Amino acid sequence: MTETPLLNILSSNQSENQSCLSENQNSTVCPELEDWWDIVYYIVPKYINTVCVFGMLGNVFVLLTYSLQKGPLKIAEIYLMNLAAADLIFLMCLPFWAENIKNGFNWPFGSFLCRSISASITLNMYTSIYVLVAVSVDRYLTFVHTLNHREIWSKTMTKGICLFIWLFSILLSVPAFMFRTVKDFPQWNISACTLDFPTPWWETGESLVFNVVGFLLPSTAIIFLNFSTIRSLQKTAIERGALRAKGCKSHKGTKATRLIFIVVLVFLFCWTPHHFFVFLDTLFRTEVIKGCFWEELINFGEQFAYMLATTNSCINPVIYVFVGKYFRQKALQVFSRFIPCGLSSRWVSFKEMSSNFILIFDSSSQK
Repeated sequence: MTETPLLNILSSNQSENQSCLSENQNSTVCPELEDWWDIVYYIVPKYINTVCVFGMLGNVFVLLTYSLQKGPLKIAEIYLMNLAAADLIFLMCLPFWAENIKNGFNWPFGSFLCRSISASITLNMYTSIYVLVAVSVDRYLTFVHTLNHREIWSKTMTKGICLFIWLFSILLSVPAFMFRTVKDFPQWNISACTLDFPTPWWETGESLVFNVVGFLLPSTAIIFLNFSTIRSLQKTAIERGALRAKGCKSHKGTKATRLIFIVVLVFLFCWTPHHFFVFLDTLFRTEVIKGCFWEELINFGEQFAYMLATTNSCINPVIYVFVGKYFRQKALQVFSRFIPCGLSSRWVSFKEMSSNFILIFDSSSQK
């Protein structure tokens, strides 16, 4: 990632030192707010570790469900499986960052882990958002242009698209691997895992790439594609309502689209604040905005925006369970095979209870 909580701390401290050096020229000195940073050091690591535990369990559950299911994966499931894999890689890196923050950003894990973990976190962000672009394109082509004979070629093409997304995301993660280093800061008695660009222009350029290529362009495409898909589905709602009145089953693709739409919405909600504060930090470093207010807003805002961003990798499996009816059914089918015979009666009871829950949830969601 371009601007992490670590860099915000260091840039804040650097700014404070610079302010102290120029105190004779400028009477404005930003307060250190040590008590607030103590809160950050206490809350953020605990929150990140909690997200890590639940997120890893949830995404492993998703990957096992899709891997062990009978029959081939559907197109949307291929995308969602790649999304779960990206989230799992991200979550495996979080305990290192949690320990880093807990230590006051003193990195104890060496240079290689500093580089590779930073690159992996960046990889997750790019992979996730471009997988969502791809799945939004798939829904758009299906419901807006109603492409025919998609099943003949689309699954192979889908796997190729996912491979291309991974390779493209790895390429975009190279700067995070190249320029991350463990650097000593004697004035704070720490060795920090920080980005060390050759020139300030490199740092500004990387931040802009992070904002534009990593968020602005793909999120604009996602919003347009999903808005167009929703409009297309609304136009056919009367016809499908008539079909349901005749006893026909509702369109499976519509339910898959609802699941994907909610996944996209949650992703944008979780990641938008982080990109907003990265952009503000770029403006501050280029002196477009100045002053203690902006400095402290950026420093503290980035900490909690980053917390919200990590939540996205934890919450996706929850969305699949509570919104994805067919995912729930597949999960029940897959894991029922591993239940011991002695628990079969209890499992049947659980399946009936789950089915009743599904019917209640689906009926309430349609109101």
